[in-house]
Order: sequence, then structure tokens, then C-alpha cells
Amino acid sequence: MTEPRPETRIAIAFVVNDVSTEKDDYSTIRLARRAVARGHTVALIGLGDFIYDWQDGICAMATVSKIAEFDDDTTYLAHLQDPEKGTERIKLADYDILMLRGDPAEELSTRSWAPSSSLLFAQLASLGDTIVLNDPSHLTDAVNKTYFQFFPEAVRPSTTITRENAEVHRFLEAHGGKGVIKPLQGSGGQGVFIIDDNNRQNLNQIIEAVTRDGYAIVQEYLPAAAKGDLRMITLNGRPLKVDGTYACIHRFSQTDDHRSNISAGGGMEMAVPDEAALRIAEIVGPKLIDDGMYFAGLDIAGDKMMEVNVDTPGALNFIDDLSGIDFSGVVISDLERKVRLRRQYGGTLTNRQLAVI
Repeated sequence: MTEPRPETRIAIAFVVNDVSTEKDDYSTIRLARRAVARGHTVALIGLGDFIYDWQDGICAMATVSKIAEFDDDTTYLAHLQDPEKGTERIKLADYDILMLRGDPAEELSTRSWAPSSSLLFAQLASLGDTIVLNDPSHLTDAVNKTYFQFFPEAVRPSTTITRENAEVHRFLEAHGGKGVIKPLQGSGGQGVFIIDDNNRQNLNQIIEAVTRDGYAIVQEYLPAAAKGDLRMITLNGRPLKVDGTYACIHRFSQTDDHRSNISAGGGMEMAVPDEAALRIAEIVGPKLIDDGMYFAGLDIAGDKMMEVNVDTPGALNFIDDLSGIDFSGVVISDLERKVRLRRQYGGTLTNRQLAVI
């Protein structure tokens, strides 16, 4: 497909864990490919590749993409990961958008310092003319699933957060002996256990495994989750919708494994959010807007939200392919709009305001 040429040329830097570990089914790669096809300058920065320069401010050793149309995400990723390509030093002041797409959970065991350090660099970058998304000051408050507890109780399952065995047992006893336990920091369905009569005898070992690297979050079991969950993408605090179609998929397990996450081998299909899902989006929207959470993923089962992903919400590329609608291109168009607004208002709008306008 031939991408439309926008009236506003922009420069976008995507922050990822490490360019060498990016995969061709990541939403970041799709967004970057759409951007270069529209004629925009694109760079990818690893979490550990920032520089603070006494003269130039925030800089980075980045992989800078050529501007071209690529046949698919696989071809584009091969271009980015070409061993002969190398990196070059860039100044963030030359970039209109800094989009934070790193997954803190991937860094827990080897580079626990990386996510927090990159957020500090991002906060400094946001003091200039670069629009940083999601807003890095509030993203720092959302480094783990504790952030979820700040949303209204009406949309959340009952929850306890602890490292104490006795507290986990007490919670389960109060909720019929069944629940879900997972690491407070984690993603992609890693380390998630459903506790019921079949494995209750192994509960202490499960708690030990989950709390090895920190706190555990224990939630009531939602029967609706047996049929999978919805991943709904929000943009500017509202469900992303194009030509009457929501950026929303139903994720479901294809095996005896209970996890429906795509990264854990789950299946997926396009879905129309029901009244309960849209009500949840309406309730959580004001906080997403207040916190400058431009791009988020809501995980919904029945009438409850199981998680809100504000670090690196995925599935947008799958939604593109399943629906035949270029949602990723819509996101890039929206970034172009934000840059125009920033220029029109001459720097009087804050980063948080620009993030969700």
C-alpha cells in the first residue's frame, strides 16, 4: 500500500528495550514502518543508550531508519537489525516525538536499573519541545501493577498485594478458594497461576516462585476469563475507533494453558466491545487523560478490567491485520496532529496536555 504524504513532516524516536531483541510481530515495528513510509524520520533507542550531554542536553546512540516503504514488518526489522548498520548519535531536541515502548518486566533479572533510568532521561527530554508519550512523570508512577489500584473499585477485581504466605491463604479462603496470583511486575502472562483445588497443595511453592523477585498480586478469579479477554486499545484516553470499528480483539487460550496472552500462545479474533467493556473504558478514561496516558491497552473480562498496560501496549499490529484497517497509520496521523498543535501554541501547552489532546 502507498502511504499518504502528510502535510507535517516529523521526527519520531521510539524507546525499546534493545533494538537487537525487537521482533517483527511487535506493534512498535509496525508503527515505525508506517511512519517512515509517510516520509518521517524515525530512530529506535535502547533503554541503556541515552546520554546526557552538558552542551546538547539529552542525546542517544540510536538506530536511525532510512525513509522508505518496506514490504512488511519482517523486511523492515531486518533493515533495522542489519549488523552493518550500526548506531549514530542523535539529539532528542531534533525529534518531535519520543514514544516510550520499553517493557520493564523484561529487565527485572539482568538490568533492573534500565527502565527507571530511561524514564528519568525521558522526563528531562519532556522539558524541551519534544512530546514524550506516554507522559514520563506519570509513567514513573505506573511501573508495576500497583498503578491499577488507583482506578475506581467498580472496574477492578478484589485484590491483595503481598509477600506473605498467610495473606495469600487468607485472601483465597475469603474468595471461595480460587484466585489468580502473578508477579506485581510482569507482562505477557509470565508467572501467572490460577489457584484452585487442582493445585492448592502446591500453593506455597507457587507463592515462593512468584515472590522471588518482589511482591505478588492476588486477584479474585473472574469466571468470564475462562473464555478469554478483550484487549481494547485507547488513544487520548478513549477507545480507538476507525470507521465504526474498535481497535479491540478477543484473546483466548488454544490449549489447556489458561493464559490468553498472544505472547503466551493464545489465539485472537476481532471483537466488538459490549456495553460492559465500553462502560469500563468510560470510567477509566478520565484517569488515563489526567495522567497523560496517550496510548494504553485495557484487558477486560466480563464487567471487570484485569489489567491496564501503559508501558508497552501491544496487539495493534494484529488488529491491523485482522480488521484490514490501518489503525497504526491513524496513530501516526494523530502524532502529526499533536506536533502541529505544539507548534501552533508556541510551547505553551505542557507535555501532559499534549499527550492526551
